[in-house]
Amino acid sequence: MPRTSRLAIAAFVLAVLGPFTLGVTIVPAIVLGFISTVIINKSGGRLAGSALSAAVIVISFILLLLGGILMPALLNARQTALREACARNLSLIGKAMHIYAKDYDGQFPRSGGKKPVWGGHIPDWKAQNRFNAYGLAADGRGGTGSIGSCFYLLVKDANVMPQSFICSGDTGATMFKPVRESAGDRALTDLWDFGSEPSKHCSYSYHQPFNIYSLSTSSNPGMAVAADRNPWIESPAHAPKTYPGLYNPDGGRKAVTAGNARQHQEDGQNVLFLDNHVGFEKNPFCGINDDNIYTYWDGGDIRKGGVPILGASESKDRLDSFLVHDGRDAASGMSSKLPTE
Repeated sequence: MPRTSRLAIAAFVLAVLGPFTLGVTIVPAIVLGFISTVIINKSGGRLAGSALSAAVIVISFILLLLGGILMPALLNARQTALREACARNLSLIGKAMHIYAKDYDGQFPRSGGKKPVWGGHIPDWKAQNRFNAYGLAADGRGGTGSIGSCFYLLVKDANVMPQSFICSGDTGATMFKPVRESAGDRALTDLWDFGSEPSKHCSYSYHQPFNIYSLSTSSNPGMAVAADRNPWIESPAHAPKTYPGLYNPDGGRKAVTAGNARQHQEDGQNVLFLDNHVGFEKNPFCGINDDNIYTYWDGGDIRKGGVPILGASESKDRLDSFLVHDGRDAASGMSSKLPTE
């Protein structure tokens, strides 16, 4: 009695596993199916399983066809889910900012004292008081603030949890946990920033608050408040894009998306506006009067603007939305100055 070919059995097992391995085992199943068919035909009747091998080949090709049809839909569904989760984060952050503003004379979060400078990090995120945390003068003036520590004020004063500052599409970002930062015995509200490398624990950019045009509840409702990371500033997983590089607001879709954030495959970015709505914007010039939210207006094309430089760049007009983050490794004092062409 002929025995069933082990290769045919192995091919069948690989084909069955195909849907559970995202198609990884389908091609090996087809190869083994063809090999087993040849060996069975040359066995002179000593091996059986030609019908099984043929079934494997047919099933595998059907699975490949279905995968080619369904996989893009599944990937699109996943990206849509990531965008929606990110949008919910920004919506929560926006509501918390308005709650915060009610307790601070309508002003949105800004770390430091009166007239602070924008630094890549604050002096001491584990300090016992705000004077040491920001390096304030004895009268409470000056000091150093950062984008991360501005967001962290919502953790301290508005009960927003660290996970709400992480976009799942932001490669390299992880949720801030004090225990991993040698601060495990401290409460979240006793700290002043997202650890020693805050940019790793906050996925979002914020309207540059360290200038005369910082946002308040009386600002224009169309102002962009926060969004996915600024593509022209380094992040935990990426070097900054070269400006302007391929970006051209008058070019085709590819030229426009070159100026988008990376967190959602450059297809666009979630943007929180002052009126507290969040929109997925397909291009970066989505502020007031087609203002580019990731650059400051330098007097030229408002859809282009000037690139951010840590500690130097700021909004030049009350209607100029200019969203930035601190950089990949703020604790090292690394500059966010960008290469230009």
